[in-house]
Amino acid sequence: MRANETLRKLLAAFVADNGFEWPEKTTIEPPKDDKFGDLATNMAMMLTKQAGKPPREIAADIQAFIETKASEIEKIEIAGPGFLNIFFSPDFWQQTVLDVLGDSDEYGTLEMGQNKRVQVEYVSANPTGPLHIGHGRGAALGDSLTRILRAAGYDVQTEYYLNDAGRQMRILGNSVWFRLQEILGREVETPEDLYKGDYIKDISQALIDAEGEDWFNIAPEDEILTLCQETAMEEILEGIKLDLAEFNVEHEVWFSEKSLVETGAVDLTFTRLREAGLAYDKDGAFWFKSTDFGDDKDRVLRKSDGSLTYFASDIAYHDNKYDRGFEMLVDIWGADHHGYVPRMKAAVQALGKEKESLQVLLVQLVNLLRGGEQIAMSTRAGEFETLADVVSEVGADAARFMFLSRKSDSHLDFDLELVKQKSMDNPVYYVQYAHARIQSVMRKAAERGVEAVSVDTSLLAALDTPADRRLLKLMEQYPDALAASARTLSPHHVSYYLMELAGALHSYYHANQILGAETPSQVGARMLLLDSVAQVLRNGMALLGVDAPDSM
Repeated sequence: MRANETLRKLLAAFVADNGFEWPEKTTIEPPKDDKFGDLATNMAMMLTKQAGKPPREIAADIQAFIETKASEIEKIEIAGPGFLNIFFSPDFWQQTVLDVLGDSDEYGTLEMGQNKRVQVEYVSANPTGPLHIGHGRGAALGDSLTRILRAAGYDVQTEYYLNDAGRQMRILGNSVWFRLQEILGREVETPEDLYKGDYIKDISQALIDAEGEDWFNIAPEDEILTLCQETAMEEILEGIKLDLAEFNVEHEVWFSEKSLVETGAVDLTFTRLREAGLAYDKDGAFWFKSTDFGDDKDRVLRKSDGSLTYFASDIAYHDNKYDRGFEMLVDIWGADHHGYVPRMKAAVQALGKEKESLQVLLVQLVNLLRGGEQIAMSTRAGEFETLADVVSEVGADAARFMFLSRKSDSHLDFDLELVKQKSMDNPVYYVQYAHARIQSVMRKAAERGVEAVSVDTSLLAALDTPADRRLLKLMEQYPDALAASARTLSPHHVSYYLMELAGALHSYYHANQILGAETPSQVGARMLLLDSVAQVLRNGMALLGVDAPDSM
């Protein structure tokens, strides 16, 4: 990032000095091959019309301008039709060690968010059963994205939307009541919709133990169903909270769907839509004019029987979020909600907000494998690997890193056996071992009486090999990975970056003597280099919610 900003400022000064405007299509990016420099820009070609000169002449002007202004740039080459290849000086890259070790845990943090208030809502699974591995992917995404946005300068609050009203809750209560009667030896008809997991039987047995069999013979059925529903929801919700805590995931707010009706939030939203001319009554129902926003038909918010649709609750919920002062909302949903996104963005516009103020991230399914064989998952049928089981088997770190190793909207194969392997083929192990390997070097240094080295600019001059330069350049790019993740709401940029940095560290370790380097200054410089790499690895893994172990 420092290199990009340095060059951008120099180019901006050239543009201003010549009375030009910054060309919109100017690019500044690393070339694919290091032999063509550290950064390359096409600005000369983009200025042809404004300058009235051939691009290579403009490139020569830019080259001359920069060479008089920037001592940190070693040389500039003009290539092809007018590309500029920029080579920074060794001491520019060596400065990265000072930056990393000086900023420590804060290295890479940004101010791009300018304290903008953001709410990230994630998981929000119906409390009808334990969290499965698909929920885990959404949990890792939401929690990591929150860490990234906070590091990028946003003011972020996390929230879980608790669907504690509606049809799914009634099915849950009916499922418990059915199993409870089975346990009591009664012959009852199996409901059409039923949750079948063993957890339903456990809740039913616990109710019998708590209330006694006789109570279920004399209590009114509606009272029994209410007790079954509320007890089941409370038990399952406690389990969800425990599973998320074990997965190193936090939610600051648990928001109840029922509260939207009880506090009048739904009625307030309906009034706002009606006053804006975006809702109307027809056939005894209350409708949202979603066709005004490109939908193929208007949508019912309140049915003729007085019950609310899911869409009604969702509109009121998002209206409530904006009322709480959030400037951007990030919702993390399952990929099966893809068609619902445009409708929700239409609702946001109807509430008087920019549709881009709502960002919806879709999470694709996880194919859970064991030794290459797929494991069937179905919450309703009770056939699934719970998130708790997966975390217990492979650990929270491994599960989180794997979930975040690809874009959330792409399918992910998660092989339990592969993730448990302690080999370089396992990406989690690959990154964590890079940090542990550095800490091992530091312990060996202490055992041999090699004292910790003070950061010294002159000492860093010994970092003069291409391998040194590669590590220095990669560390300098860490803030760019963070910025890319924050800008695109995609934590996988950080995991990709960590894989690349870990790979460079492993290569460096195998190719270079650290404690056995030729001179004391080389030993000291390389220890400082590795210390700074370890710091960047820690910072990056913290954004993913993954520990950086000192030994493995």
